[in-house]
Amino acid sequence: MSPLTATMESMRILPDAAPAHYIRELPILVIFPHSRCNCRCLMCDIWKIRQVREITVADLEPHLASLRELKVRWIVFSGGEPLMHSDLSALAHLCRREGIRLTLLTAGLRLERHAAEVAECMDDVIVSIDGPPKIHDSIRGVPGAYHRLERGIQALRVSRPPMLVHGRCTVQKHNFRHLRAMIRTAQALHLNSVSFLAADVSSEAFNRRGGWPTDRKAGVALDRSEIEELQGEIEALIRDCQKEIESRFISEKPEKLRRIALHFQAHLGQVPPVAPRCNAPWVSAVIESDGTLRPCFFHRPLGNLHDAALGSIINSEVALEFRRQLDVSTNPICRRCVCALFVQRETLSR
Repeated sequence: MSPLTATMESMRILPDAAPAHYIRELPILVIFPHSRCNCRCLMCDIWKIRQVREITVADLEPHLASLRELKVRWIVFSGGEPLMHSDLSALAHLCRREGIRLTLLTAGLRLERHAAEVAECMDDVIVSIDGPPKIHDSIRGVPGAYHRLERGIQALRVSRPPMLVHGRCTVQKHNFRHLRAMIRTAQALHLNSVSFLAADVSSEAFNRRGGWPTDRKAGVALDRSEIEELQGEIEALIRDCQKEIESRFISEKPEKLRRIALHFQAHLGQVPPVAPRCNAPWVSAVIESDGTLRPCFFHRPLGNLHDAALGSIINSEVALEFRRQLDVSTNPICRRCVCALFVQRETLSR
């Protein structure tokens, strides 16, 4: 018996004696296949990582039994830039053989060269898009980033015309005036939908250990007058893009769009921070490129896949105690969260 297998067995909790907050189904898993990124985004420090770390097929294979036991149905490859992985296709095929839906989240700089591979092994794609071409390139810190993304999406459409490609826009100081232009840009790219979320400036996620200093936060967050402008832009978006909201081309409903401005107001202390509706730690987990497993992007690690099985970590005493103690409505990390997840209980039983 290998050391990893021995550790897995020693940490196993039997479902027959399952305590409260024991997880029997974990429908969603986010995996960072690769540690680095080829963008230099203003709102993220992942690109500063120099050490290359990857989740390989050999790393994930010992945990296939846990994927089955936990009934994992959907894996999102995030990062870092997943398309920088040395063999993402092999990793994807390993998961697909388990009948798991796969989503690729990418900045798109390598999408054109990997289009055939992505079309063949992914179910859908989410691309990061920050605004019209000049705005996008400025925020990404890569000249020509928009056109590389555009060519990548076109190549995907050639390889697999019906493939769903969605856009995700992070709202911050450098693009908040361009939300309506963002919709026109998404339509020009022939995206299937676009979603908006506020930039995170308060957490230690995305390679920001210790958090950002005040000047870095100010370079991404909005000041008082800018928040007023953002509120006006959001109301104009709701008014002018009613058809896109009703058709769900814009993923968020009006009240959720308005929460973006409230997030920046809370950062300035104008309003108290309010946690979004979220049950992420009970229905999902995040695996980082070094094997670290977290209950979501922002909370502390629960363990590492190189030391124990996924199922053992998810239901370890450390994890159970974390979930017992977690009150999303009052937790300071949850109250400032920008990308909550809520899965209906009836969905889990299907």
